[in-house]
Amino acid sequence: MNLGQPTLSLVAIALVVLATGVVGAFGGRFARTTGDFLVASRTVRPAWNAAAISGEYLSAASFLGVAGLVAVYGPDALWFPVGFTAGFLALQLFVAAPLRRSGAYTVPDFAQIRWGSQRLRSLVTALVLVIAWVYLVPQLQGAGLVLSEVTGLPRWVGVVTVALVVTINVVAGGMRSITLVQAVQYWVKLVAIAAPVLIVVVLLRPDVAGLFADPWAQPGGGLGGGHPTAEVYSLMLATFLGTMGLPHVLVRFYTNVDGGSARATTVRVIALLGVFYVFPGVAGVLMHSLLPTPAPGDSDTLLLALPAVTLGGTLGAVLSALVAAGAIAAFLATSSGLVVAAAGVLSTDVLRGRVRDFRLAAVAAGLIPLALALPVTGVDISRVVGMAFAVAASTFCPLLVLGIWWRGLTVAGAMAGLIVGGATSLTALVVSVGFGDRLIDPVGSLLAQPAVATVPLAFATMIGVSLVTRSTIPPTVDAVLTTLHVPAAARRAFREEGRAR
Repeated sequence: MNLGQPTLSLVAIALVVLATGVVGAFGGRFARTTGDFLVASRTVRPAWNAAAISGEYLSAASFLGVAGLVAVYGPDALWFPVGFTAGFLALQLFVAAPLRRSGAYTVPDFAQIRWGSQRLRSLVTALVLVIAWVYLVPQLQGAGLVLSEVTGLPRWVGVVTVALVVTINVVAGGMRSITLVQAVQYWVKLVAIAAPVLIVVVLLRPDVAGLFADPWAQPGGGLGGGHPTAEVYSLMLATFLGTMGLPHVLVRFYTNVDGGSARATTVRVIALLGVFYVFPGVAGVLMHSLLPTPAPGDSDTLLLALPAVTLGGTLGAVLSALVAAGAIAAFLATSSGLVVAAAGVLSTDVLRGRVRDFRLAAVAAGLIPLALALPVTGVDISRVVGMAFAVAASTFCPLLVLGIWWRGLTVAGAMAGLIVGGATSLTALVVSVGFGDRLIDPVGSLLAQPAVATVPLAFATMIGVSLVTRSTIPPTVDAVLTTLHVPAAARRAFREEGRAR
């Protein structure tokens, strides 16, 4: 596929990588303590944190995958961006403020504070690493795919480049460093997708009315499976609930000043995501109208071709280079958050929690998924990321929702639910990715979108086992829940009133 001038695209990608290193190095100058590396010393204000979270959250699936899926499957693919955005509403309502009030640095810290169990903490640590690396592998693969498509370089070059740049940035400054990087990259990605889409619309003025007479525009077809309704509902469940279980999203809420700031951050994130996701949807419509429809597994690179094929000439080449730069920014921002999340739990749960330990953990957190990504080919980015959401929704979502809002969740219930939800969703992911072409319906459809079964199963397991073991609820649970739900100012007022009496 000729996407214009490879040199121009390579220069644009190099500029993004260079800017990432420079901004990261600037942020790293202020990182001194363990708190700086793990949670930026809890000093990130809502406006800046919202841009950083949005930059981190808008991954390869959002930038390239959503547009390609809309082009292939039509309106049903819009449930991806709707779910990705609505997930933050669930996070806002149920998790954001209590999680920040817990005083935790990581999800395992929260589990330790809430239940005081080392075994549960170890299980949560393992799941954080699994989810982070499952999410990280398609990011690295996507970087290799983009660089190969626009420049002709081998895929491994993009995979290795992104992994090394991200690892070096995280080692240098941790959360302090990547907060600046991710906030800047949100705006880079927004411009990189908005400018080409708007220019194509203005110059070509496609026949939208005629397009929506196409059977492609009719909802209800699903995403290629044999049971479209169940597939769509499962996707909604995974994306709506999976966001609150993603470790790289959760760790950013620990960087807020307090619980109120966490809520304010979430509102801003929803607004920023809402603005961004307008453009992949429109891009998908344009690509269906103006480009040959690709095979379902080949849709990830379709957005890269849109400006060059439809506009041609210098303008098309420049806009294609801009899209490529935005895609690389997406890979860098999301990968940075995932490496920080993995390094945080490795440094505090496996090592001794010092700055040096965080840096060693960051190297491992970046290089292990690199080793996994290099031999992998043909990854459908959006599908694998969607599966990562399903794993998160089947594990950390019930743990956090029940742990925050139900005093009756016991250690045994939490562990049983995590094991059942994690095992079933991960098994579905491995079998679907490894043997998807050989599976027959309804098994193939269920394994491709397992959340409709695995999420209720995880919730039911946690509740059922907790009811059986309710005699083990610790006496400290009410004090912990008070910390999670009562703002710090109110707690101080209560204490002062008690002293006055």
